Amino acid sequence: MNRVLLGALGALMLVAIGVFWWQGRAIEAPGAPPPDVSEQPPILRDAPTVLPSADASTMTGPKLPEAVEMTKEQKRFARYDRNNDSIITRNEMLATRVNAFRKLDVDGNNLLTFEEWAVSTVKKFEGADGDRNGRLSPGEFATTRPKPRAPATRCAC
Repeated sequence: MNRVLLGALGALMLVAIGVFWWQGRAIEAPGAPPPDVSEQPPILRDAPTVLPSADASTMTGPKLPEAVEMTKEQKRFARYDRNNDSIITRNEMLATRVNAFRKLDVDGNNLLTFEEWAVSTVKKFEGADGDRNGRLSPGEFATTRPKPRAPATRCAC
């Protein structure tokens, strides 16, 4: 029983010491007084109170930048160059294929097995085989090509 009382008393004393120490550390010392005006350099001491003005009618600013039309290849390069450093890294090159990979990775384990690839390929084949004879004619095969992207519509504002 005495050990329990002594332990509880010791714990209370440690907590009290910690609280007083924490409160003592929380008090901030007053800040330094503002500098004396006489100690400022003469340039700041004798500065005019009114700012000078200039006649801007004779001044001209720099030329405005002109928009440069990018070629198709420059646009393609810019799509891959995510951080605009004029260099395409391996990660930047592969980043554009992530959505296509996720469509093929059915179980979502970031591993593309032969079965996952085969299922998507068989579905694509069956969708193109219109007469269901197990063979693709040139017309049926033409339906498997990637669909062209629709041109970007401009705002009619």
